[in-house]
Amino acid sequence: MHSEFELIARYLAPAPAPAAAGVALGVGDDCALLAPSAGEHLAVSVDTSVAGVHFPADAPPEAVGHRALAVSLSDLAAMGARGRWCLMSLTLPAADDAWVAAFAEGFHALCEACGVSLAGGDVTRGELAVGVTVMGEVPPSEALTRAGARPGDWLAVTGALGGGAGGLQRWQAGERDLDDPLIRRYLRPRPRLAAGLALRGLAGAAIDISDGLLADLGHLREASGVGAELWPERLPLAEGLVDALGEARARQLALGGGDDYELLVSLPPERLDEARARLAALALPLTVIGRVTAVPGVTGVEPTGVSGWQHFPGDTP
Repeated sequence: MHSEFELIARYLAPAPAPAAAGVALGVGDDCALLAPSAGEHLAVSVDTSVAGVHFPADAPPEAVGHRALAVSLSDLAAMGARGRWCLMSLTLPAADDAWVAAFAEGFHALCEACGVSLAGGDVTRGELAVGVTVMGEVPPSEALTRAGARPGDWLAVTGALGGGAGGLQRWQAGERDLDDPLIRRYLRPRPRLAAGLALRGLAGAAIDISDGLLADLGHLREASGVGAELWPERLPLAEGLVDALGEARARQLALGGGDDYELLVSLPPERLDEARARLAALALPLTVIGRVTAVPGVTGVEPTGVSGWQHFPGDTP
C-alpha cells in the first residue's frame, strides 16, 4: 500500500509544465506559484464531487476523474474564460493503486485536451470524494455573467439537453455500456470552453446547465431581474433520449434533469446569426428555446415533476 505522497508522485503529479503554461512552481511544494497573463482577470471556481451523490460509487475510475474536472471547467466556460490551471483534492477510502491510476488517466487526459495544467492538490483518507478548483483568465470587459439578460433577448442553448439525467437513469437501471450515448453524456460530459470563448462579445448573459434548465434559468433570471418565455417543443433532445425513455419523459429531463453542462445564453436578436456562425465553426449547434421578458417568472411550461438538483432544498419553492 502506498502513502499519499507516493500516490501523488506516481499517479497524480503531471510532467513539469512548460513555461507557457504559467506554472512557475507546481506539484510538490507547499503552494503552487502561478503567473497569470498581464491585464487579465482571474476566474476561479470550485466543485466537490461525492460518490453516491454526484457520481455512482461503482462508476469507472477513469470516468470519475474526467467528470470531476469537467463539471468544474464548465463554470469557466459559462464565464467565457480560458482554462489555465486546476487544483485537485482526492479523498480515498483506501490506497488502491489500480483505481488511482485509472482515475488519474481520465483526469490528466481532460487536462491535456483543454489546455489546463494541474498545479497542486492533496490526497486524504475518507469517503470517496474529489474536490477540483479551476482557474482561468478572461479580459476584464469580456466576462460573461448571469446579470446581462434584457427583455427581448433570445434564450438559446448549446448542444442537446436531457442526456446527463437520462444517462443516470440508464445506469441506475443496470445499463453498463460505456458507449451508450446517454451514459457517455452523464459520465463524460464535455465542458463547452471553446463555445464560451466564441460567445464573448455576443451573449448578454450565460450560465452552465448543471442543476437543470429551469433551475439554472431561474438563477439567470434572478441575477438579471427578468422573466422568460420558454418553447418546450424546441428543446434539443440528446441522442437516444426519446428512444430510451419516451418523448414526455425526455422533455421532463431536458427541462429539469440536470447534469447537461451545456450553456444557456441570452442573445440580442441582432447577434444571433453571428453566434450561430461561430459555434457552427466548432460543429456545435445553438438552439433558440425562448425569449427574455420583462414580466417575472416563466411562462410556456407546465410543472415537470423534476425540479432540478438541490443539496438542501428546505422549504424554498
